[in-house]
Amino acid sequence: MSDEILFAEDIEEEIGEDHGTWKVLIVDDEPEVHAVTKLALSDFVFQEKRLEFISAYNGKQAKQLFLEHNDIAVVLLDVVMETDDAGLKVADFVRNEAMNNFTRIILRTGQPGQAPERDVIINYDINDYKSKTELTAQKLFTVVIAALRSYRDITVIEENRIGLEKIISASADLFSIHSLEHFIDGIVQQLASLLGGSKDCAYLTSAVACPRPIENIDSSQLFVFTGKGEYQHREGERLEDVISGKQLASCQKALQNKSLVYEDEYLVAYCKSKSMRGSLLYMSGLPRKLTKIDKRLVEIFAQNVQIAFDNVLLNKDIEDTQREIIERIGQALEYHFGEGKHILRVVKMCELLGSKIGLSEDEIKMLGLAVPLHDIGKFKIPEVILNKADKLSDSERKVVQNHAEFGYLVLKNSKRPLIRTAALIARDHHEYWNGKGYPRGKYGEEIHIFCRITALVDAYDALRHSRNYKEAWPLEKVVENIKQQKGLQFDPSLVDVLLENIDAIEQIIADNPDPLVEEHV
Repeated sequence: MSDEILFAEDIEEEIGEDHGTWKVLIVDDEPEVHAVTKLALSDFVFQEKRLEFISAYNGKQAKQLFLEHNDIAVVLLDVVMETDDAGLKVADFVRNEAMNNFTRIILRTGQPGQAPERDVIINYDINDYKSKTELTAQKLFTVVIAALRSYRDITVIEENRIGLEKIISASADLFSIHSLEHFIDGIVQQLASLLGGSKDCAYLTSAVACPRPIENIDSSQLFVFTGKGEYQHREGERLEDVISGKQLASCQKALQNKSLVYEDEYLVAYCKSKSMRGSLLYMSGLPRKLTKIDKRLVEIFAQNVQIAFDNVLLNKDIEDTQREIIERIGQALEYHFGEGKHILRVVKMCELLGSKIGLSEDEIKMLGLAVPLHDIGKFKIPEVILNKADKLSDSERKVVQNHAEFGYLVLKNSKRPLIRTAALIARDHHEYWNGKGYPRGKYGEEIHIFCRITALVDAYDALRHSRNYKEAWPLEKVVENIKQQKGLQFDPSLVDVLLENIDAIEQIIADNPDPLVEEHV
């Protein structure tokens, strides 16, 4: 039986659409070897993918090609080329310098005695060792098939590792929307790799916590929350806008029957939810027919993803409630003291400065949540003093200054990090950089960065707006005053950052003007 017939028997079906190629690097100093190898494997097909040949004629060229291509599946590597051990040096380079543990290395030699097989197998991380004389077309076919199967399995394992790594890295901070996207993306990637790969997949949900804002939200509709392949950049789009035809009908069927719908090239898994309509995990471009075990795996994954999703949404609801309560307390302070939208502007300005000086997302979030309570101690100050239009006496000024310590006493005993942070800001947001502030005379970096930011922003906004004891200052006068207090009242580096971003600061003021007096009536 000829080699040509053996090659034909291994091809299970004719090649239709382009499924990609397997890259095979031929490294040999004899051009004839390249030609014969390509001819012998010209009709080779494995998993509907043909071979793509790359050639190198010495060790130096081979090393360069490994640096240029990170997806070489198999290298057919001659041992003796420009030197007696040139091929062995390439093998060592691949594993120990290029740090490539995926490419399958098949050593071929015309001089077996030059590099004894036992020594080479022990000392070098290669996958096969063959004499050129024994590599007939059929044996070459067998060797390459075995190498490709090994390469395929290793890359699938690596995809699983990457997916698992994403899930683990996201789990530490699971309860933020950003990490939720990362978490789901990791699960989708891992599931896709377990099933042998998938070109396109999407997680669709009725939740409104999508990366992009959605107008006219309808809770009965599903939206892409995260996606891969074709759906990678379609977050926030409606199901009907991204999937159509038979696939859309399958999605609607899975949603209606709360089931798994499986076709030859795609599947739709319903994800049961306790808190909303339910979600769908859609995957297309499946490389093979799925077994019962595969389908059960999809079902388990789908439900676990939804459980995590529901838990995060519940936590987000609690967090939003907490934020709203604090904001409403802040609004009550604004209304009571006639300060308009002072607190809202201070929050936005603090978040802006925090981002500009490199605070983490968590720190900026904590600062923005805690700042609305910075003046809560004013409730202990007699209104006759707070509303006094004339200049305060020394004794009255001391009474007003007590609000910092009062606010701290109200909040300090909480076990919640947010409230403890608010207590710190309430107490120290009138401390001066030079140590001449109150209530404790702290100075420099001894004052927490949150308090330094709040002090600067609070003063800036107060000067830019009218109070019962003064008119609003023009921008030029406020800037001049802030510059004069640089290094005295305010952290000099923060003053620089504020002045560098003065346009953004003023835009916050323009976007959030105080309501007219009549609106308070």
